[in-house]
Amino acid sequence: MPDRPHVYTIAPTRPFVDVLAAGVLDRHGGDPLRLADVTVLLPTRRACRMLREAFLRRGGGRALLLPRMVPLGDVDEDELALAGAPALGEDLAGMADLPPAIPDLRRRLLLARLIQARPLGPDGAPPTPEMAARLARDLARLLDRVQTERLSFDGLAGLAPDRYATHWAITLDFLRIVTELWPGILEAEGALDPADRRDRLMAAQAEAWRRAPPPGPVIAAGSTGSIPATADLLAVVATLPNGTVVLPGLDRDMDPESWDALDWTHPQFGLRRLLARLGVARRDVPDWPTPDDGPAPPPGAADRRRLVAEAMRPAETVHAWHGTAPVPPDALEGIARVTCPGPREEAEAIALMMRETLETPERTAALVTLDRDLARRVAALLSRWDVRVDDSAGQPLAVTPPGAFLRLLAAAVASDLAPGPLLDLLRHPLAAAGWGLGGFRRTVRRLETRVLRGPRPPGGLGGLRRIARQRGAKDESAVMRLLDTLETRLGPLLAMMGGPDVPPAALVHAHMEAAEALAATRDEPGPLRLWAGAAGETAAAFAAELTTATEGLPPMAPRHYPGLFDALMLGQVVRPPQGGHPRLSILGPMEARAWHADLMILGGLNEGTWPPAVEADPWMSRPMQAAFGLPAPEQRVGLSAHDFTQAMGAPRVALTRAERVEGTPTVPSRWLLRLEAVATAAGLSDAWAAAARGPWLDWADRLRAVTPAAPVPPPAPAPPVEARPTRLSVTRVEAWRRDPYAIYAQYVLGLEKLEDLDRPLDVRDFGTLVHAALERFREAWPTTLPGDVEGELIAAGQAAFSEIRENAHADAVWWPRYLRTAAWIADQERTRAGALARVHVEVKGALDLTDTERPFTLTGTADRIDVLGDGSLVVIDYKTGLPPGKKEVAAGYAPQLPLEAAMLTAGAFPGVPAGTVSGLEYWRLRGAVETPGEVRRITDDPETLAAEALAGLKAMVNLYARPETPYPARPVPDKAPRYSDYEHLARVAEWSSAGDEEGDG
Repeated sequence: MPDRPHVYTIAPTRPFVDVLAAGVLDRHGGDPLRLADVTVLLPTRRACRMLREAFLRRGGGRALLLPRMVPLGDVDEDELALAGAPALGEDLAGMADLPPAIPDLRRRLLLARLIQARPLGPDGAPPTPEMAARLARDLARLLDRVQTERLSFDGLAGLAPDRYATHWAITLDFLRIVTELWPGILEAEGALDPADRRDRLMAAQAEAWRRAPPPGPVIAAGSTGSIPATADLLAVVATLPNGTVVLPGLDRDMDPESWDALDWTHPQFGLRRLLARLGVARRDVPDWPTPDDGPAPPPGAADRRRLVAEAMRPAETVHAWHGTAPVPPDALEGIARVTCPGPREEAEAIALMMRETLETPERTAALVTLDRDLARRVAALLSRWDVRVDDSAGQPLAVTPPGAFLRLLAAAVASDLAPGPLLDLLRHPLAAAGWGLGGFRRTVRRLETRVLRGPRPPGGLGGLRRIARQRGAKDESAVMRLLDTLETRLGPLLAMMGGPDVPPAALVHAHMEAAEALAATRDEPGPLRLWAGAAGETAAAFAAELTTATEGLPPMAPRHYPGLFDALMLGQVVRPPQGGHPRLSILGPMEARAWHADLMILGGLNEGTWPPAVEADPWMSRPMQAAFGLPAPEQRVGLSAHDFTQAMGAPRVALTRAERVEGTPTVPSRWLLRLEAVATAAGLSDAWAAAARGPWLDWADRLRAVTPAAPVPPPAPAPPVEARPTRLSVTRVEAWRRDPYAIYAQYVLGLEKLEDLDRPLDVRDFGTLVHAALERFREAWPTTLPGDVEGELIAAGQAAFSEIRENAHADAVWWPRYLRTAAWIADQERTRAGALARVHVEVKGALDLTDTERPFTLTGTADRIDVLGDGSLVVIDYKTGLPPGKKEVAAGYAPQLPLEAAMLTAGAFPGVPAGTVSGLEYWRLRGAVETPGEVRRITDDPETLAAEALAGLKAMVNLYARPETPYPARPVPDKAPRYSDYEHLARVAEWSSAGDEEGDG
């Protein structure tokens, strides 16, 4: 054993893996075979890759037998069973029978079962499977924390429930039950918790090395020993004859008072604990030795270290800022600050920094951030220059094409193929259902426009078929073929979703089979498309693990399956394949510990992001955790602070933050505020301010700058005369007067507004139903009235409402309104009965105008025409909304009834004899309690109104028969329609103003 442990450190201002590689090669690289005997323990697999690349850089491309590199964060027997130690096999023999770690999904599902078995909420109801799965994820983390800290759940007995709030007492009682049952469940599974297994393996390795030190050198580098089992292993390595521990960024210059005052949030706290475990004093830790030609610290490195150390000084000793030697002026050299208005500007500035780096050969840059949204924004912005940068944190499986496809499929089937979820699924690039992609997309579009848009159809494929037939869709055969295909490929899963409780394993199996069937094209099998690429491979692995994890679980209600599936996919990450830009990187802080770049951009420096917010644990409150013996949640802040100080050692550093996120002001990271405080105390306020004067935001503004658009006049297209409409209904004539552009868009361009997808029933539908009921009633009784007028009106309403009675709103609100309307109409009918000879309803007519410059046909459908005993006619229009006023009718802006009167006078309605129009009436059918209905009569002479309306129409026909006459948008703004389907096409918001809206006419 050595006289003292072999412990070294590498300063943050030196590239960790390059310095480590240089030292290893200097010590052991003379003999290639000897180098292969070296074992290097590193925190993560990514750190192992980084060190491998550093060896290759240091070796200058020559062939090397590299050391064996083992990641401590993801350890297994094969990696710990190190070659070349004869006694090692015996000492680890007991580990051969060590049960495997329980798979993550299986553990979460089993814990979720326990959670669902007992009510947790105040209402006594068990959580849903989705909520249970999410709680199980947090419970699994708690299990890992407890086992990592070598605590026992027996300690729960020492937590008195009466000391905590009621809900915590309930949770504590539940935890006792779970932790009593969990060991037996693990034993039945033949598995161990991952943290427990990792600790056992590390303990076995430590014991093996303690009893029989390996002949080759062992170097543990980059770990802070935050996991007790790791700290124990490092303690053994440090005392091996050929063992060495290399610490990242130990501050040996901190004064003793500050060192003793460190708390969980300080970056050196973990290293202080580790040194105590190793039995090594700070002053006895030298720098890791490197050859003379090894990587040198950048100029001003000592000043930078001093600045960062002072900024991180414990609160108890910040008074020293004013009493010690000032921070050197050069300490801020190479530091840039970029404070941005929002996340978009922050991402743009970072992308520009990284892109500018590429202008200098061999220069490198890395974005280090905990903000994954910021990382994704930057990667997307860099792609505008064809620069691909991979985010080391990967991409959530749920947002990748295969992950989203699987989630959409579950949601669509669980909704019984409701229009929104179904269309989201069928529009997905992976959806093809065995068709050619082009034909499939075209038919899906037909299904959308002719079946899915409008009020929601009845559920399932049967409901979709029924709507397709009712609407008489063109290409109905293609739509029906698509629905048949969906039934074939999704039928088993649909049947399960609509049936009784099902074992989750069967649901998963049916789900994956349906996904593969739906992903197939005419030429390519579904599995090849669905599981292709890195995201597909991750999705396939998730599906396989989920299939195994659900085996043997009891049946569940199928309606909960999509939520459970989403909850279990949470945390699944697609790691990017190697292949991003060689000089640019996006890293998480942990990965950046061992990384070196010429420019390190520390992004998202706001409180709650970096450092991260200390989240509440749903299973233990902070006082409960402290009483139980768990480390303070602030430990994560300390680790994050260490990552920050490591990244601050780069030659050039950019510190970025957004002042507002989603409109909410943010608080700068405490470390930014401390750096500013240190700079101010040292008299470097000007230098700190100068650090914020970079060009990045100005460059970003210039990239986004656009030439101001010149004010444009309202559109006034003048199409060729032959393209202009020669046939309009009386209702569209009103639109022609108020907004000619709408007529141009509809009849010249041929544009029709699509119905909203899955549109809820609205007042238009109520009006349609009332019209249908009144038509049915008067068609049955055109000349006389039944004995029970109100009863017949109710029967007609029941027939009209029959197709939507399943709609709760229609049944609860509209039907009572209709009943009140029916009672009011019954009174009207009885009052008018003596004067009526006959009633015509929903009469269609057409009037050809031949005395205009172009032939023109006026069409219309009259809601009701009453033939009076004297042969005169009354035209009635039903309105469930607000009827037009008398002035609008007289001015020609509401010409419907006068034009229908003109058509009647000319005998344009088949079956209705031409005659004198003696009345024009609007029946407002509100169904309100106080005033269910109201008759509004137009008191002006109907014949005069009809003649004036017809003359006005002919004048418009003649005007628009001239090629120079345009179709202006909203020529009289205050007479414009309240709503137009074509307003956005006319771009009204671009040229209108408040003054325009007021109008003058």
